[in-house]
Amino acid sequence: MKAIRIALSVLAVTLAIGLVPGAAAQTWPAKPVKLIAVFPPGGSVDQVSRIVAQQLTVQTGQTVIVENRGGASGSIGTAALAKADPDGYTFGVVFDTHAVNPSLIPNLPFDTLRDLTPIMLIGTGGMALVTHISQPYKSFRDVVAAAKAKAGSVSYGTIGAGSLGHLTMAQLGNQLGVDFNHVPYRGGGPLMNDAIGNQVPLAIGSVFLVSPHVASGRLRAIAVTSAKPDPKLPGAEPIASQGVPGFEVYTWWGIFGPANMPAALTKRIYDELAKAVKTPEVADKLSAQGIDVLAGPPDQLDAFVRKEITRWAKVIKDNNIKSGD
Repeated sequence: MKAIRIALSVLAVTLAIGLVPGAAAQTWPAKPVKLIAVFPPGGSVDQVSRIVAQQLTVQTGQTVIVENRGGASGSIGTAALAKADPDGYTFGVVFDTHAVNPSLIPNLPFDTLRDLTPIMLIGTGGMALVTHISQPYKSFRDVVAAAKAKAGSVSYGTIGAGSLGHLTMAQLGNQLGVDFNHVPYRGGGPLMNDAIGNQVPLAIGSVFLVSPHVASGRLRAIAVTSAKPDPKLPGAEPIASQGVPGFEVYTWWGIFGPANMPAALTKRIYDELAKAVKTPEVADKLSAQGIDVLAGPPDQLDAFVRKEITRWAKVIKDNNIKSGD
């Protein structure tokens, strides 16, 4: 009897401290959940977070609270996420900068691969190269021809130094043997304002960022970084079909939790998240943001991020790009 009592006591303690993964997974969520958006309100990360949180609240019956922790290209919010308890009640939405920051920001307060648990690759979206309608550029080929005809004559704007747009143009310049002049802005709003005002001849940004201004007729889309044309940007052909075969770049949105989350709990959360983003209403809202919904499982997100880290680390090194450039 004494042995039985001891065994039962051990089991009770084990359950109490959450060391039985199946139990935590089966009861999740038993209280409100916090979803960290690693960028400030107003951008795509914030909007995606709120769309997902609203649907997850409906599905689970527990409130999912979005907490914006912006700054340092998403690394401040990600650092907070890495320090959270791995109990499934804190996870976060990151953007494509997540795979760039390890090579761009010295002394990150977390290890991108070791200190987080991949949960779901929400989806990807192409970027677009746009120009003011008064500019002569009608295609990416025109841009390359101008850069080759006169060195240093082609300038382009991005949402910031080290952004995916910056790295994309740097890689294209390397492959094509031309120099493009980078003009960094402090976010998408200032970039679009100057592009619309014809203060910068070219701009590269997400389809989500540029498409409203193309639709209004104020900007012309001349190329996309996706493998196929984007229906939101008629007439803009892929860069891959404009002299750079095989070239593809995608913005992306993913969901991570802290490290050491039990596998059963991670799967439980993934299943709910996948159900949420595949709901027709949610999928339509995400598509309107320029996102091709994937609902990729944890292993797909992990492999994708590792590949992106390797790709952009080389571009950053080859071009000696710094966060303040």
